[in-house]
Amino acid sequence: MDVDAYLERIGYTGTTTPVPQTLRNLQRAHLFTVPFENLDIGWKRSIVIDRQAFIRKIVQARRGGFCYELNGAFAALLEALGFDVTLLSARAPTAQGTPGPEYDHLALRVDLDEPWLADVGFGNSFVDPLRLKDGIEQKQNTGSFRIIEVGDDLRLERTEPEGSWKTEYLFNLTPRRLEEFAGMCHFHQTSPESPFTRKRVCSRATPEGRITLSEMKLIETRNGIREERVLKSDDDWWATLREDFGVLF
Repeated sequence: MDVDAYLERIGYTGTTTPVPQTLRNLQRAHLFTVPFENLDIGWKRSIVIDRQAFIRKIVQARRGGFCYELNGAFAALLEALGFDVTLLSARAPTAQGTPGPEYDHLALRVDLDEPWLADVGFGNSFVDPLRLKDGIEQKQNTGSFRIIEVGDDLRLERTEPEGSWKTEYLFNLTPRRLEEFAGMCHFHQTSPESPFTRKRVCSRATPEGRITLSEMKLIETRNGIREERVLKSDDDWWATLREDFGVLF
């Protein structure tokens, strides 16, 4: 992998020494530049579980992707820089509140002075890596998070505005291989039950919040203030992808 090209893609110029602060800076740089997007799914372009394909799409084509692509490529970058990375299977809640199937989401464990949970592929969630430790509240600009042991699983939770805790996803620490996610990757790009086949989305974090293009609606949150506007034409949609997300075709 061309590490320098990947670092240029995410606008990162800092140290690459594998320490917690570097991990934090790399994750933030990735989230602020590489969007979470499902555009290939709407265009019926097959997404295959292949690390090199993920890297080509993100680095050379300057695109984004969904969790398997984003975290698959990010894991490759971290490993090339000397980080100890383990792929983890996570399960996001269904509309009924029950856990989704195994391999529903790909997350990363990074072992440094202590274990960390890293993730650049879950949309609007934690921006800084989380200490992989049970029960401690970890505050960030995007909210407070905690990891709770639930039997053999761990549950990632986030605070709601009224103070309650909401499940982001369940996961366990069993090491996984990338190819084990192939079945759910196929499901999420083909099944009408998948949230990714229902509408076009392109979204990225910003230092002040998040910007999201959901079909023809542009949603921008800055310092807790949310603004929405409806785009008027397909030309506006393409221009927004280019100007606000750096997505080129």
